[in-house]
Amino acid sequence: MTVQQAVLDATTTDLRVPALVGVLGGGRMGAGIAHSFLAAGAHVTVVDINDDAVAAARGRITHDIEGSIRRGAPGTVDGWLDRLTVTTDASAFADLPLVVEAVPESIELKTDSFRRIAEVAPEAVIATNTSSLSVSDLAVTVDNPVIGLHFFNPVPASKLVEIVVADTTPADLVGEARAWVEGLGKTPIVVADAPGFASSRLGVAIALEAIRMVEEGVASPEDIDNAMVLGYKFPVGPLKLTDIVGLDVRLGIAEYLASTLGERFAPPQLMRDMVARGELGRKSGQGFYDYS
Repeated sequence: MTVQQAVLDATTTDLRVPALVGVLGGGRMGAGIAHSFLAAGAHVTVVDINDDAVAAARGRITHDIEGSIRRGAPGTVDGWLDRLTVTTDASAFADLPLVVEAVPESIELKTDSFRRIAEVAPEAVIATNTSSLSVSDLAVTVDNPVIGLHFFNPVPASKLVEIVVADTTPADLVGEARAWVEGLGKTPIVVADAPGFASSRLGVAIALEAIRMVEEGVASPEDIDNAMVLGYKFPVGPLKLTDIVGLDVRLGIAEYLASTLGERFAPPQLMRDMVARGELGRKSGQGFYDYS
């Protein structure tokens, strides 16, 4: 389907999200973001680094679509896939009003990604899915309007999106972003561009203390998690959640927060040792729990 046909089709529907959306990066988060916009009726273009990554991204998104259809979402798998393009060609972002950057949590990689998007789509809103890096620092590298849209894993099931307001974010863009998030069936919260925002700062603080408790022999991972799930009604314990997010990911966030907010966010040695051993959580088969 051509871009022109997609725009024509969008005029006949009542979308609360942009009719055309780009996503840079088709990993777990990027695929989930693409799925969410597809579920809201948008035409989505995903760009990834090479043919293998493109095939993997299409597979992830197709899997999520199939799950949605099984659970009663309207339409067919083929109908949803007709609104999806996955490619290595960043020029496919040209003329798109919104491009969501969803590459790994590296300031260098995200900065390069911003410039890549701006080169082919100089008028697009760029939304970054960073979980902790400064959106303002990213925004100064391009002339595009920039905002943070921090989605949570797994994206299709998560009900929260953190809207992060950079120093240069236009005021009216914040309202538009709220409408987009609500159009995705999720709840927006708006936060200033402070280190770790609201969710990562609080989540990592709890997780780090839980890891220190394991390190000090206070209790087992299972008992620490049960204390928070049964005692404080957390949907999942802080150590199991760290396994889901990835110890390497949370280590990177903790190091950034320690550099900006102080030693209270210094990663415990146990966390560093586990990452060095490749015990990254669910994705590696071993973290605080065994997933083999």
